[in-house]
Amino acid sequence: MRILIANRGEIARRVIRTAKRLGHETVAVYAEPDIGTPFTNEADRAEPIGPAALAESYLSAERLLTVAAKTGADAVHPGYGFLSENADFAQAVIDAGLTWIGPKPEAIATMGSKIEARRLAAEARVPIIPGYSDSQDPDDLEAAAERIGYPVLVKAAAGGGGKGIRIAQTPAHFSNALTEAITEAERSFGDGRVIVERYITRPRHVEVQVVGDKHGTVIELGTRECSVQRRYQKLLEEAPAPNLPESTETGLREAAVRLAESIGYDSTGTVEFVVDDETGDYFFLEMNTRLQVEHPVTEEITGLDLVELQLRAATSLPLGVGDVTFHGHAIEARINAEDAAAGFVPQTGTVTVLSLPTNARWDAAIEIGTSITPHYDPMIAKLIVHGASRDAAISNLGTALENLLVGGIVTNGGFHRWLIDRREFREGRITTRFVDEVDLPDDYGTEEAAAIAAFSPAGSGPWSSSDRRFTPHRSDRVASVRSLNGDIHDVVPAPGPSVDGVVNVRGQSHTFERLSRSTRWAPTSSGAHGSANAVVAPFPAVVAEVHAQPGQTVDGSDPLVVIEAMKMLHTLTGGGPGVIAEVRIAAGDQVETNQVLVTFEEEDTDA
Repeated sequence: MRILIANRGEIARRVIRTAKRLGHETVAVYAEPDIGTPFTNEADRAEPIGPAALAESYLSAERLLTVAAKTGADAVHPGYGFLSENADFAQAVIDAGLTWIGPKPEAIATMGSKIEARRLAAEARVPIIPGYSDSQDPDDLEAAAERIGYPVLVKAAAGGGGKGIRIAQTPAHFSNALTEAITEAERSFGDGRVIVERYITRPRHVEVQVVGDKHGTVIELGTRECSVQRRYQKLLEEAPAPNLPESTETGLREAAVRLAESIGYDSTGTVEFVVDDETGDYFFLEMNTRLQVEHPVTEEITGLDLVELQLRAATSLPLGVGDVTFHGHAIEARINAEDAAAGFVPQTGTVTVLSLPTNARWDAAIEIGTSITPHYDPMIAKLIVHGASRDAAISNLGTALENLLVGGIVTNGGFHRWLIDRREFREGRITTRFVDEVDLPDDYGTEEAAAIAAFSPAGSGPWSSSDRRFTPHRSDRVASVRSLNGDIHDVVPAPGPSVDGVVNVRGQSHTFERLSRSTRWAPTSSGAHGSANAVVAPFPAVVAEVHAQPGQTVDGSDPLVVIEAMKMLHTLTGGGPGVIAEVRIAAGDQVETNQVLVTFEEEDTDA
């Protein structure tokens, strides 16, 4: 069978790996920024699909089907994200005479509407969060919020990925939350319908992996904990979910099977729940009708290959799994190109060094030389560990993070290393609000730099020299190590895993760059105009919105420019009061790091 993979990055490589093992051919498609990337090199054949714009490449059903016809593909695997949960695309694949490696389109359409999914869940005796969606009239929705009781969650009825979700803590917050949720839902999904439901104050995100075939068999493969999230985006997952009352775990697994059976589910899928950490009560959240990013942790504790099960189901073979046994505990840390110390802003650059731990599975989109662009999701890899117990798995993850070296770009590896030492994580008491509500320590990111900058005797370190200066930086922008009084020091890296100028300290890779003696400290901008008297782009991005106008008087908190990078919006402010002089960009413009976007009038120092 020749399989066209309608996706990119690490998921394309993951599908290729199983397909090759089973003797299938693979066809990769790539947009212009992905020319020469690892997934295109590993496929049996790779075909261009269009420019960076998603609508003209990975989200273009017409272009994908054209390539499928051109290459003689027999089947299409959608991966996750993009068109993986698009019922129209699934049907178009089937209508073209190809095998769709996913559930039947009817199931995708049904579960793609949160309103319809709630109704079916209730019919299948799956607990649902008290909520309301019978009318979209704002007055009716507000009245429903009063009946449900505050706080309430206002969330988009279509789509996912944390888009179109707002919390209204009190009646005074409802109108604004509703407007923002509808606006974001319309922008993200073209569908402004929302659901109002009770907000669980200590929510855990627990899901159950299910797999069905075309012979009426539906099985579940246990639970996963996905509560480590930021802005509703998962960062770390583990299986099985820890600290669940036995009745809760049994109820979750049985409810997931009931729901999947009720719609005749015939592929891999995930039923997601909100679990109240205070009571153990659980409620249906949604069903994802595709492979999940976090599927490796289930594979690690079951020994099953979920992509292989997808292929068996799609080709009308029985699953052939038999009794499922679970072994130990597995954890997956998503390695993102983002700087946790700077508010998790996405990063771009080129991978200059890549050294992997020996005790972990590495599912990645990158190799040495891979360029990280602003066009796609910031996740570049997944670090997966297994242990005989949860404690053993946590220990193994710590070791793996401390032995991972990624040079040339900043990642969130140090954040994960910090996280797994937190008491709340160790006790399995993390909620979905934890990362958003708990501030990183004041010395996060400087503690590691200070350790690297500790002086060593001349000649004692691998780069020790009296006439060289090495600057550790967490991205391609220079961020020199300085003492408290601002002096620049010649530094020697502290002992630890290091390769070609990259050192790992507590999970964070630091890249060292030799500088000439003429180099001086140049502070980077976080979007505030400050001494530069301008708002600059902190990283490559596309301008989404411009709120600034020449002559406008602003304070430090006024949003001036909204930029989009790696599927996230970032609002830039002035950082202080001033009068705008020039606006040098417009919506839709592509901007580069440190490009001046808005300038301010010079202050009158003689006044």
